[in-house]
Amino acid sequence: MHHLSEQEQQRRHKLDELHKLGIEPYPSELFDVNFSAQEIHDNYHVELNNFQEVSLAGRIMSQRVMGKASFAELMDSSGRIQLYINRDEICPGEDKELYNTVFKKLIDLGDFVGVKGRVFKTQVGETSVHVTEFKLLSKALRPLPVVKEKDGQIYDAFTDPEQRYRQRYVDMVVNPHVRETFMKRTLLVQAMRNYLNDKGYLEVETPILQPLYGGAAARPFKTFHNTLDMTLYLRIANELYLKRLIVGGFDGVYEFSKDFRNEGMSRFHNPEFTQMELYVAYKDYYWMMDLVEEMVERVAFELHGKTEVQVGDNLINFQRPWKRFTMFEAIQHFTGVDITNMDEAALRETAQKLNVHLDPSMGKAKIIDELFGELCEPKLIQPTFITDYPVEMSPLAKKHRSKPGLVERFEAICNGKEICNAFSELNDPIDQRQRFEDQLELGKRGDVEAMVLDEDFLRALEYGMPPTAGLGIGIDRLSMIMTNSNSIQDVLFFPQMKPENN
Repeated sequence: MHHLSEQEQQRRHKLDELHKLGIEPYPSELFDVNFSAQEIHDNYHVELNNFQEVSLAGRIMSQRVMGKASFAELMDSSGRIQLYINRDEICPGEDKELYNTVFKKLIDLGDFVGVKGRVFKTQVGETSVHVTEFKLLSKALRPLPVVKEKDGQIYDAFTDPEQRYRQRYVDMVVNPHVRETFMKRTLLVQAMRNYLNDKGYLEVETPILQPLYGGAAARPFKTFHNTLDMTLYLRIANELYLKRLIVGGFDGVYEFSKDFRNEGMSRFHNPEFTQMELYVAYKDYYWMMDLVEEMVERVAFELHGKTEVQVGDNLINFQRPWKRFTMFEAIQHFTGVDITNMDEAALRETAQKLNVHLDPSMGKAKIIDELFGELCEPKLIQPTFITDYPVEMSPLAKKHRSKPGLVERFEAICNGKEICNAFSELNDPIDQRQRFEDQLELGKRGDVEAMVLDEDFLRALEYGMPPTAGLGIGIDRLSMIMTNSNSIQDVLFFPQMKPENN
């Protein structure tokens, strides 16, 4: 017990006292709940005299013990409601132990209780439950952080980011707005799923453990399968598997996938993240841009009832149509420099003049990407499509129908960050093999994110893949925007963190 705080020791002592009284602090049987706190607040009317038989359960968040009658506050998943607890109501016989000992002395803030009773309004007009039955459902052995308020000022709030992310279970109890963020994230996914299902696309599942990693430029996590005696990789993307399904005869498939990339962490990057990838046969990237606009506009409407979303200091409007720039147009727009016909040496010289740091291993495409990322992307606040990328930086995209050296690709940028990536998919197996071989050469130059060559995927393409449009949307990034969250950790229940220092 020496390592426990005084409060933790007291709670364990109370646990022992409950056992001595023959009260099970963690009962097995169900407690039947018929209403939530919010339902009662929204629908109770004195003149109707409704809610006369209610059963609620939740945490005790405050107590005011006053002799034979007391007030407490119960919090369930919907909100809080006041309880009025009278000794003789919950202890109608001679034995008053449930009130005098259990409620007054052995119940702590944070304990789960179940109550039954009738709803009324107090003299000051607060909707409350007059409790007739009271039961302990779960004893909390650690005290919750208690947020104090005095003269409109908040004290001792549970705001330390590291504590909040490590102990999300506490964060959600004492900061209810956090639960609202995650509820909106779920609504966002549901809205996208409903949109895609309405269009007749099939939701599928593809492997997370893959013998080859592909579909993106990223470093993988590596593991080993003992029975197969082979190295496997956690997927960095599911693109190549979904395209195999298009080869197999499906016209439209999508997946909400967990992907894993062994790279840096930041406010916008977590090594484990969620993407929605969609592939539709007989379409191109122009068609996919229209779909993205329509789908994200609908998501905003589902979450906010309008297309405008406040994100920090910016009011972002997802109403269609969105602005469109080619990548070269965007660079010229924000820097005044036209890089259209520059070779690698000229690009390096331009980057130096514009104070953009380059790594020696970067090829022409990576340099262009770095220029765009440093000088343009942060300035794109309203949703904007950036189109027509250099062929070298898009090994899985189809060559542009009218612009040599470019591919039919777009990214949607919003609030200064990419939220989606899409192509007219490359379905020429000869061209695809050459692109993979070019990637191998970049890998030899030291590019640790270069793609590997996937012979089975090439074999699938050789059987024939129809013209296809493909899309990947970052669910975490989109959730940050739609919930006005400053960090990706705020939209992940359990973000990856360094080991805790004990």
